[in-house]
Amino acid sequence: MERPELDKVLDTATRLFAELGYDGTSLQLVADAAGVGVADVRAFGPGKGELYRAVFLRADEAERDALEPMLAAFTPDMPGVLRIVDAYLDFYVQRTDVLALWLHRWMGDAADVPGLEEHYTTPLSRRAADAVRPMVPPDVDPDHLVWTIVWCVYGFLSGGIIYSDREEAPHRLRGQGIGPRDAVAVERFRSHLHMLVERLLTPLP
Repeated sequence: MERPELDKVLDTATRLFAELGYDGTSLQLVADAAGVGVADVRAFGPGKGELYRAVFLRADEAERDALEPMLAAFTPDMPGVLRIVDAYLDFYVQRTDVLALWLHRWMGDAADVPGLEEHYTTPLSRRAADAVRPMVPPDVDPDHLVWTIVWCVYGFLSGGIIYSDREEAPHRLRGQGIGPRDAVAVERFRSHLHMLVERLLTPLP
């Protein structure tokens, strides 16, 4: 297949794996949704696992493209950290399909396709932890600090929030699944995330 057709298959597979999970998606389903034959889907390898790995490879490349400029230009100060935090949040606000892919894995999806975390998640999280380590107070674990951001972003964008403010609608965050998120709620969450990071990186008196 030509590159446009390959990209169409990857786009379709990404959407279906994100919506239904690996275990709920067949090669035939991907082929039907993409309007191609199963033989075309097998261009990435003989089985579904190879297609799944190709989807995650492209997802990882997209995340690295979004974060690499901030990591490369990182300055060991609060603005430098917050720029990385913002880039991370902005990526997953835009790519809720990638968010859903990882959430399925967190719930045990695709157990027969191991090693993706070691290839993709581990290097990036270690790099982020090493970057902030010189700034972290003695009573804060740099790995837990990085993963606190990950957990908060994933939790907010996947689970939403119920606001108690009387002037706000009870469910400010809309568009679950891989749809768009409420921009006002995202900015309110961003402010909270900034505050959280600033508190964690400020030594106790």
